[in-house]
Amino acid sequence: MQRIAFLRSADIRRADPYIHGIAPVLAQLGAEARLFHTNRQDCGPGRFPGTSERLNPAATPDDFVERVRAWGADAAVAISLPDENALRDAVVKTKLEAVGIRTVMTPLAATRVLCDKWETKRVLHAHGLTTPPGVLVDSDLLNDRALPVPAYPDAVRLAAEGLGYPLMAKPLWDSTSMGIEFLPDPTALDAYLAARPTANAVLEKCVGGRLCSVDIVGAAGHYTVMPLIWTGTAGGPPAFTFDDLRYVEPSRNDDFRPTARRLVDLCTALGVEGSVNVDMIHADGVYHVLEINPRIGGATTLSIAGSGLNTFVALLDILRGTWPARTDAPAARFAIECLTANPTPTLLAELRACVDLVTCHDLVIDGHDHGGILTFTVDPGDEQRAVKNLGELCERTGFIAAPMLDKIRRLLTPAAR
Repeated sequence: MQRIAFLRSADIRRADPYIHGIAPVLAQLGAEARLFHTNRQDCGPGRFPGTSERLNPAATPDDFVERVRAWGADAAVAISLPDENALRDAVVKTKLEAVGIRTVMTPLAATRVLCDKWETKRVLHAHGLTTPPGVLVDSDLLNDRALPVPAYPDAVRLAAEGLGYPLMAKPLWDSTSMGIEFLPDPTALDAYLAARPTANAVLEKCVGGRLCSVDIVGAAGHYTVMPLIWTGTAGGPPAFTFDDLRYVEPSRNDDFRPTARRLVDLCTALGVEGSVNVDMIHADGVYHVLEINPRIGGATTLSIAGSGLNTFVALLDILRGTWPARTDAPAARFAIECLTANPTPTLLAELRACVDLVTCHDLVIDGHDHGGILTFTVDPGDEQRAVKNLGELCERTGFIAAPMLDKIRRLLTPAAR
């Protein structure tokens, strides 16, 4: 194996620094890597352990196949997000493997199921997993684009009464919380239906509780369940994915084990290959599965930081057939992520001196600058020092908002936990 193509959409900095962990593996294999990506900006020197090629964001799967083959790739690994790009990579996998280029990515049939929120609910039910009750809303019938069914809106209203309010209306194929509408009562549902949504949606019972997610990595029945990541609260209008404190804490999470086993069974049945990200709500002792994203997640960096198991290295292990049969990767340390002011070189130097910095960089999504995003770790027993150092730095610089800093302080203070 001489040349390995990596398929990517978003800025590779979201994978920093752990993407660089593949460099020793590449050296061991005597292989070189090239990043084929559709990010709006070029991949600058030092950001990826290899070369890179930028494709137009509108590039088709055939465009990817052509460029990967022209480079002379022997194999490929998909690390794209969000879901629409995961589907693209699954199509590319099908086409590349048809010409003998092995590609680590969940097969197309399974990726289609997991991109579709309604089909995902069906497979969750089939594997004994709890998911909020819901109903499929067909936008073609609401917009008279198919057979005229005048009673259809009333049928949806009656189904909503059966589910009970509040409800969430989720576009069938969107991800990263985009397009979700909170419907607290029948009046809000009437307004939603009157607006004639253009895309099919799932109308789902809104569950209140703690938002969390987990990455599952593996292939062919051998899967590792990464640490639980806590990402905020649920029960009201949707918030931006990164608005709240996101963290891993070193705990056993024994109550999650039955859900984890069922998720592994589901991954086995679907033939998942690579990594998937599972979004859930923990309420009344139950993990309610919201969706399964057929790709690495926006919190993969936290998963790696908390567990020490590098997902990107694992993908190469799957590729070369050395992936170990592990059941979980327990959290060994606190891993914390939050929004900050945009980092400067001076601030980054100060951060490295006061916390165990994983990464801090500008967070730009679809061209919109959300400020900076900070990820750092704290070893058990080192909480007091971390709180003191971070507090002093924030007092001088104000780069973390006071409410967010208070959440970090409470997380790292045993009495407050």
